[in-house]
Amino acid sequence: MSTKDEVPAATLDPSPAAAPAQTPARTPAPVRRSRGSRLSRDDWAAAALEVLVADGIAGVDINAVCKHAGVTRGSFYWHFSDLGALHAAMAERWCAETREAMRNLAELDRLPPRERLQAMTLHLVDDSNWGVERALREWARSEPSVAEVIAEGDRFVFSLVEGALLELRGEASEARVLAGLLVYAGIGFAHGQAGLPKPTAEEIEELLRLVTG
Repeated sequence: MSTKDEVPAATLDPSPAAAPAQTPARTPAPVRRSRGSRLSRDDWAAAALEVLVADGIAGVDINAVCKHAGVTRGSFYWHFSDLGALHAAMAERWCAETREAMRNLAELDRLPPRERLQAMTLHLVDDSNWGVERALREWARSEPSVAEVIAEGDRFVFSLVEGALLELRGEASEARVLAGLLVYAGIGFAHGQAGLPKPTAEEIEELLRLVTG
């Protein structure tokens, strides 16, 4: 990928095979600009989000983002007064895209309940999500707007999982407990994934069999 021409933005594919069991909107997708054209404010925010995923929020400084995007510091100051203004633009972009992803994720309601659960758990075996997941949750510790949307996304995913389990098992209290088991496991795996065994697709299927009865 040419960093001059493609700058990522956090998006989510609403198709069943791509829907995660954690907060929506994690996998970067390219945002293109014409070769030689000036980066827009939104392009800068997208480039900074990719640096965030690679290096954490501490790695998002003006020089790092300029190097990643292949532009000069002068281009940065065309749009932003300082690094804090860039952080604000990053948060604004990510929060807007995540809320859109949640609206897309709601389309899973059209699937049968077990297929819905399978779609939301298979991303546990997809390595491309975990760097994004960890970086965003770490950033949320110092950025209230990101923390708010992550919490909103967690509640939303919990409600989807709980609803599917209620349809399958018919008992509200049981559905709530099992939804917690699946959602908390997904969040925990994002942080423990480096040192814990990675579940296979077959193991995820077995987990679903145990949970759904």
